[in-house]
Amino acid sequence: MIDVMVILFERIGLLLLVAFMLTQIPGFRSLLDRDMAWDTVFYHALIFGLLGIFGAHTGVIMSHDSVIDEAWWLSVGNDEVLIGFGMIVVMIAGLLGGPYVGLFSGFVVGAYMAFIGGGAWMANSLINPLAGLITGWTGQFFSDERVIAPIKALFIGMFPPVLYMGMILIFIPDQEAGVEIVNQVGIPLVITNAIALAIITMMIRTALKETEREAAIETNRALSIAEKTLPYLKDASLEKNAKAMAELLYEDLDVAAIAIADQHKVLSFVGQGEDHHRVGESVKMRLSKIAIKTGEVQVAYDKSELQCSYDSCPLQTAIMIPIYRSQEVIGLINLYYRHSQQIRAVEVELSKGLGTIISNQISGFEAERMKELLKEAEIRNLQAQINPHFLFNTFNLIHSLMRVDHDQARRMLVRFSQYMRANLNIASKSLIPLKDEIAHVNAYLDIVTARFPDQLKVNKEIDDCILDALIPSATLQPLVENSIQHGLKHVQTEGIIGIMISQVDEGILVEVKDNGAGFPEDLIGSVGKQPYTDRKGNGTALFNINERLKGIMGDDSELRVRNLERGSAVSFIIPIQYEMTDSLQKEMV
Repeated sequence: MIDVMVILFERIGLLLLVAFMLTQIPGFRSLLDRDMAWDTVFYHALIFGLLGIFGAHTGVIMSHDSVIDEAWWLSVGNDEVLIGFGMIVVMIAGLLGGPYVGLFSGFVVGAYMAFIGGGAWMANSLINPLAGLITGWTGQFFSDERVIAPIKALFIGMFPPVLYMGMILIFIPDQEAGVEIVNQVGIPLVITNAIALAIITMMIRTALKETEREAAIETNRALSIAEKTLPYLKDASLEKNAKAMAELLYEDLDVAAIAIADQHKVLSFVGQGEDHHRVGESVKMRLSKIAIKTGEVQVAYDKSELQCSYDSCPLQTAIMIPIYRSQEVIGLINLYYRHSQQIRAVEVELSKGLGTIISNQISGFEAERMKELLKEAEIRNLQAQINPHFLFNTFNLIHSLMRVDHDQARRMLVRFSQYMRANLNIASKSLIPLKDEIAHVNAYLDIVTARFPDQLKVNKEIDDCILDALIPSATLQPLVENSIQHGLKHVQTEGIIGIMISQVDEGILVEVKDNGAGFPEDLIGSVGKQPYTDRKGNGTALFNINERLKGIMGDDSELRVRNLERGSAVSFIIPIQYEMTDSLQKEMV
């Protein structure tokens, strides 16, 4: 009996290897979560059934009271009984997947046992589905546990082998041989099956806990890093804080180097290889371009994929993480490593999670900025409606005209009402047709030029083909107003405002010129990029317009400011968009 037990324990070692393989099967976690449809039940039943057939071949063959100890066998004689370990696999299937997975995997193993025959083929065929069903039902009492505790598995594992011994005594033709086999193998089989079941459940529990613990650590690390990046993401653009972010990531991540890039060039590089990986270089790597284009994380496992021309470069592999803002890829974070072995599945998942968190933060801050800008635009329009100076000057103009020119006074009153109505209409919309924004500007200019007929001249060059295109509301009129109030502030005569709107390739070019004083040379590079709240001038107005343009139309639509030989010009280019009309929608349907 002791010899039989030693042999059985030796054979169980193979099943422990199978238990480890279980944790690597795709979809194994859905089995543990008990979140299965019928197709998943049959899939796992088939997997466990095949593993049970393998377990059957790891067993031993009994002939009366002797053990035939062969490493592998292909057939069983009529006077022999196969004592296999397929039943352990079926019991594991029942405990983890429930009674249906246990039952169906038992049918697979039982059918195979009937096929190979032997003196106890009937007992072998019946015990497997019964063992899977019994352990599955028993396991349901412990459904609050993801994997049953080893001590519980130990006691559950004792009952099916006892039932198996009884079935051998019932179905074996040679009753005397059956008694000898049960006496010889009964107790060793009960002990080895119970211990094997306990060890396998313990292995699965340990492997899952380790995986979940590692995932929790990496998740915590990603959240910690994302929290540290908050000030950089909130206060300024990616370009301005790229170096500080790269240094922070390099300090917290176990990498050889960190690079941050926008869609076109490298913004910062920290770590090994700084001597030849230069800031300002264009994005060259093929995988980086794919990451920007597809928005998916890319992994370079070979140095050739880095496309570095420096032969002694210590960087061998990299992970390219796309960064989003409002569902648009605005840049990359590249994590470089010295060896491909350093890029494990957990590093790739950490990179995906980190990219998602940072992108969500950027998008969240962008949404907050847009909300503030929209609110500010509404407030600005409302203020324009009740601005006492504007109202006083306009009413005073109308009052003066009524004395000398009733028709002109009537026209000014109509234009003033149109201007006020336009303010109300655009306050609630992000995009309006270009013709509506032009009408708003024209109403404003008619009032201003009526007040200063000899001081202001307005030149317009507007392409009629794009009048129905959409433009961010409250952008053109504030630019014109800004030029008049600040650009021509000290121009007493022959002040000129030029408005040019035309189609350029797939975009619309909007430019407002004046022949005023222009911008100070020391500030022209930052006009529109930051507010000048401590100055009197046009810094805040242009900043708000610029942020509104970028928020609605993207970074490529930012304001472009330049000084002319006399005066200045402010322009922007936006992509052509048209409003979807009801008739066009019907045609598309």
